[in-house]
Amino acid sequence: MNSSYWQRQEPGKPLFPDVEWNRPERLDQSGRLAIIGGNKLGFSSVAEAYATAQTTGVGQVRVLLPDVLKKSVPSSMTDVLFAPTNPSGSLAQAALTEAVSLRDWSDVLLLIGDSGRNSQTAIIHEELVKHSQQPVVITRDAIDLLQNSFAEILDNQHVVFVASFAQVQKIFRSVYYPKMLTFSIQLAQFVDILHKFTITYPVTICTFHAEHVVIAHGGTVVTQAWHEPMAIWRGVVGTKIASYLVWSPSSPLAAASTAVCTG
Repeated sequence: MNSSYWQRQEPGKPLFPDVEWNRPERLDQSGRLAIIGGNKLGFSSVAEAYATAQTTGVGQVRVLLPDVLKKSVPSSMTDVLFAPTNPSGSLAQAALTEAVSLRDWSDVLLLIGDSGRNSQTAIIHEELVKHSQQPVVITRDAIDLLQNSFAEILDNQHVVFVASFAQVQKIFRSVYYPKMLTFSIQLAQFVDILHKFTITYPVTICTFHAEHVVIAHGGTVVTQAWHEPMAIWRGVVGTKIASYLVWSPSSPLAAASTAVCTG
């Protein structure tokens, strides 16, 4: 197998050191990140993402939540907007204007999940992603909200999926991709399939398989040994990738790889 497209990264030794070196030193020049998620049952993932992005060094972090959560937001979250809530407790379709305004304000949009399964909320997510002209990172159950529009959004080069292996399977099935993914697949085979998939579709995919984090874009695949899968499921990895994309928006593979390399 010609594996020139497969690049192996070691923890603490980034393949793309320029990404880290080019981070702005001043906070007021460190960009804007928008985060959307949460529902009436909780927003812990949103709160953790907000804190992670600030710790990582993003200049401005702004959150959009359903207005049913107004009385629940801790004082540590100082830049929070609220929008109409549907009967299920997540963002109503009437929140689309606020969501689009927030997306357009930001350098990067992070859809962090915990948004419920309401069809109105799904419409908002679909509209945000389909028409985004800046990087949009989608992770956790926010990916599942978009499953009816995978075929459309896979053509958007600004989309970054930080997904479970099962979610990658769903993405492949949605476009009838002719390669079968099984949980027992060898890492080398998986890398080869992602190499071919991301030549066809311009999105970026980050996932976890065989004790490795795997990142693919434009036919190039980066792998790194990884022993903290919960950091992916909680949304920490997605938030760090979104943060690094604020500083390197035109280099999603390099930004994502550097984000996971720095822990």
